[in-house]
Amino acid sequence: MTSLGTIGTRERFAPLADIVHETAMVEKLITRAQIVQLQVLARAGALAEQQAAESSARVQAHDMALRAIAAELGGVLRLTDRTVQRRITQARTIVEDYAASLKAWEAGMITRGHVDVIVDAGADLPADVRLAFEAVAIQRCRRDTPNRVRAEIEILALQMHPRSFTERHQDAAAHRAVRLIPGLDGMSDVVATLPTVIAEGIHDRLTRQARAIIDTRSERSNEVVDTDGRTADQVRADVFADLLLAGTPALDDTRDTTAGPLGAIRAHVQVVVPALALAGTDVPCDLIGRTPIDAATARRLAGDTPSWERLVTDPITDTVLAVDTYRVPNPLRRHLRARDQHCRFPGCRLAAIRCEVDHTHDHALGGATEVGNLAHLCQRHHSMKQFTAWRVRQLKGGVLEWTSPLGRTYREDAPTPAVAFTPAERTWPAGDPAPF
Repeated sequence: MTSLGTIGTRERFAPLADIVHETAMVEKLITRAQIVQLQVLARAGALAEQQAAESSARVQAHDMALRAIAAELGGVLRLTDRTVQRRITQARTIVEDYAASLKAWEAGMITRGHVDVIVDAGADLPADVRLAFEAVAIQRCRRDTPNRVRAEIEILALQMHPRSFTERHQDAAAHRAVRLIPGLDGMSDVVATLPTVIAEGIHDRLTRQARAIIDTRSERSNEVVDTDGRTADQVRADVFADLLLAGTPALDDTRDTTAGPLGAIRAHVQVVVPALALAGTDVPCDLIGRTPIDAATARRLAGDTPSWERLVTDPITDTVLAVDTYRVPNPLRRHLRARDQHCRFPGCRLAAIRCEVDHTHDHALGGATEVGNLAHLCQRHHSMKQFTAWRVRQLKGGVLEWTSPLGRTYREDAPTPAVAFTPAERTWPAGDPAPF
């Protein structure tokens, strides 16, 4: 016999049951779509390898073929070719090296998060160990969520690796790097991948320097110190920036001394500053290739630091008013930097100061060195233009028309300044001179 209370409970939870059921169905559809996409991307990578094997080119044939295919797919997906190339590499790794994990994911035993944990942990395992590792890892992943099993799977990989930790650490240290990750509100993260002992030493020194600054505030008497209310984290970040921007490397191979020319190198970035920002208006400015920065920071850079290149745009016509720098560049290069701002391949945002000035129509084939035949391309896309079937022609106004190997065309207009204004209508009597 069913009670009224039980019936009421079922009715109350029926909508939630429907939502849970639909969520499970949607998850299955998403999983299937993701697996199919991985398989398609893996096929794209295999095709690039096949094309490279058939090529007689002397350049890095496989990389060029992969770049060209990634760019073709990027046009369809509306992603940069770099992003698509990374996805292709990841897809091949999962499809070709972790078939059992892919099958378990498809069967619903584990999730994509579990697959990523297994792939990341097993990245350094040799092929003859990977299969045994994968089998154990899949069973452990079935018991819990990806974040909870991650440490266990990483330890499993360490235990099963045939090489010692010291040997693997030496290999890992060869991949040390510094990366810049743009954030919000004019802030970014500088991420350095270093040996743990070095990273710990850097953090310790920054911490001790920050504490020394805070602890000795009362011993100094000046207006700046008296108003210094920075926290330990803020001081640590400021000292970190000061050391990197103005410090001298411990060893300078260019002079075999500790005070060689490397210590004189200063930071160089490219900032587009609308004229109104210099006049005091709070409008965003563009750090080319990265993210917007606030007007106050842009004004400080433009006015106080002579080593920064200044580019000012007219708020009415959008044309360049002035490019002022202590390093006087070639006037044509200055004009091209103002026009292009970044690499001119579709979707690429690498700043023009990091790019090469390319002759759209090859100079060796008669292309003129003039504004209408020059554009900034990063090294990656410059190489693609030279060594793959991607083609480009330049139209009037700095417009680039790219044609992919499949014949798809992509129009790349010269970027416009971030801020533009429309002139106000006439407000004085006809025939009277303008009041300015």
